Amino acid sequence: MKKILYGVYFFILVCFNNQTFSQDSSSISLWQNGAPGFENKKNEPELAKDWWVRNINNPSLTVFLPSKEKANGTAVIICPGGGHMNLVYNAEGVDAAKYFTNLGVTAFVLKYRLYKQDSSIYTIENTKQDIFRAMRLVRSKAKDFNIDTSRIGVMGFSAGGEVAGWVSYHYNEQHTASNDNVDALNAKPAFTILIYPGPAVVADPITLPMPPVFMLAASDDSCCSEPIVKLLAIYRQQKVSAEVHLYAQGSHAFNMGYRSQLATLKSWPQRLTDWLTDNNWLKKK
Repeated sequence: MKKILYGVYFFILVCFNNQTFSQDSSSISLWQNGAPGFENKKNEPELAKDWWVRNINNPSLTVFLPSKEKANGTAVIICPGGGHMNLVYNAEGVDAAKYFTNLGVTAFVLKYRLYKQDSSIYTIENTKQDIFRAMRLVRSKAKDFNIDTSRIGVMGFSAGGEVAGWVSYHYNEQHTASNDNVDALNAKPAFTILIYPGPAVVADPITLPMPPVFMLAASDDSCCSEPIVKLLAIYRQQKVSAEVHLYAQGSHAFNMGYRSQLATLKSWPQRLTDWLTDNNWLKKK
């Protein structure tokens, strides 16, 4: 039942490469010539409708810049969910990015390859390559975006929480595809934000020092509340800072809470703002 709910939850959800980017957003391909080994797929169009995006063959980061007055040097890579079959791009990507830019944080929404999409030619390793490459690429372009390399975090929703967790808890692994100068950079996030992360976030033993974390889910989420409980125990063992919000109700896929009828979920982003503030991620540096 857990797998069914996790796999189908999204059905109920109501260039810098060209050396230019706007105040609102622009796209950076993770690899200039396309994903290594799949360069011939680079120009295949993505498919998008309503709330989803799929057919990701040229993985990329969409950049959302805060105003110069608000910019504080912190950045976050956002991984939307979608069961690795779709990306819930607007509700778990664009909405989150706009939330961050309002706080002065530079946001990058990751379009990663979907290894569970019907007839997908990709594997879980390709998805891992995408998030590791994204972390390293943002670090390599820190000066371009006035980002502090010690303040680059990662956020993920549901399946995107798994993606965020893979780089947060196994950052010493390589998962490289091109072996260029970017791939030589450190992939460890400075902080991690997990919103109802999928079970695979704790599929492998975690032995590395973990980044400080903010985690949030609804207790009645039969898929994705248990992972944050398991992670909390590991954080406590490591004596690493962790803040957890486990709401009584809300089930799965409430996104940024904007469309929820529950007061607790509608206001949950304020809890994240408080955490970011208390940990000095919003302080200008």
